[in-house]
Amino acid sequence: MIEIKENIFWVGIKDWEIKKFHGEEYSTHRGSTYNSYLIKDEKNVLVDTVWTPFKEEYVARLDAEFGLDNIDAVVVNHSESDHSGSLTHLMAQIPDVEIYCTKNGHDMIHRHHHKDWKFNEVKTGDTLKTGKYELVFVEAPMLHWPDSMFTYVKGADLLLPNDAFGQHYATSAMYNDEVDQCELFQEAIKYYANILTPFSSLVKKKIEEFKAMNVPVDMIAPSHGVIWRKDALDIVGKYYKWADAYQEDFVVIAYDTMWNGTKSMAVAIASGLKESGVHCKLFNIAKSDMNDIVTEIFRSKGVIIGSPTINRRVLAAVGALIETMKGLRFRNKAGAAFGGYGWSGESVGIIEEGLKSAGIEVAVPGIKFRYNPTGDELEECKQFGKQFAKNLKN
Repeated sequence: MIEIKENIFWVGIKDWEIKKFHGEEYSTHRGSTYNSYLIKDEKNVLVDTVWTPFKEEYVARLDAEFGLDNIDAVVVNHSESDHSGSLTHLMAQIPDVEIYCTKNGHDMIHRHHHKDWKFNEVKTGDTLKTGKYELVFVEAPMLHWPDSMFTYVKGADLLLPNDAFGQHYATSAMYNDEVDQCELFQEAIKYYANILTPFSSLVKKKIEEFKAMNVPVDMIAPSHGVIWRKDALDIVGKYYKWADAYQEDFVVIAYDTMWNGTKSMAVAIASGLKESGVHCKLFNIAKSDMNDIVTEIFRSKGVIIGSPTINRRVLAAVGALIETMKGLRFRNKAGAAFGGYGWSGESVGIIEEGLKSAGIEVAVPGIKFRYNPTGDELEECKQFGKQFAKNLKN
């Protein structure tokens, strides 16, 4: 138990070993944490639990260091298993304790755990007086599940926003001012890009709504990663900026290749961009981490995707990236397609349709060549890059 505010404690788990999250969907190069918080007051409240594999360690430590019988209420800000996974094990020992959650949370907790515990459904503005402190609940549907909510601790100036403002980042430190800032913000923007991008309009709306509540906040304690205590609201400003069709001044070229023909096209296109004064980053999709590529696309002004044609389709890694982009629906970005082929050449058209479905405007018609491009064809690729740069600047 680590005290983060007077009589408010972090009681979570640091998972140094995890390298994949959401099944195999999200890479966690720096591990993660499952942050749970205990408010000791006239009424003792536990906010969120931890992921299922740690349930026995978590509950045993809570019992040893605090005593399960002393818990008067449990708040579930979000029912996903990395936050509520220990509920079944915990509630088996304190079955009469009431659980505070949203209406959607009640339904989703039941669907996860199949138990009829005592539920108190809350909505925005509802409160729970603990004694010195008062908990104020703020619904945050689709940030990033329908059941999500924030818990604000009035009297402590503390916001417990669950998945919002988090990072998959395990560190021996507890606070944002104690860690490498490059690592921290790399993980924070990766988290936003891969998880919250589809809900950007809701992110802006919720930030505006919370600001309108005009409550003081000097600490934000999310459910993953470090706690924001120094200039805590800076991360809120970052989220507002990221939610507003965010882009930086470079282009991503992402491709896969069979016999390096498509790779040589990618390099030539990059040369054309560079000569036009546009910076770019190249990724072989099959050899790069998908979430890292997605993060760079989120940050970019545009993305150019390449694949050879195989069996009248794109290579599998390219298809996976396109499907991921369709779900994330990046805004205010330009796109284009290229690739090699042997006889049918469908890949460029497939990529262009995928870009459109992902909400990305195709800035220049795609380019394709048979087998290994000639010197003249590579020059055409360079001109393709220059035309994309021109259209991007316009």
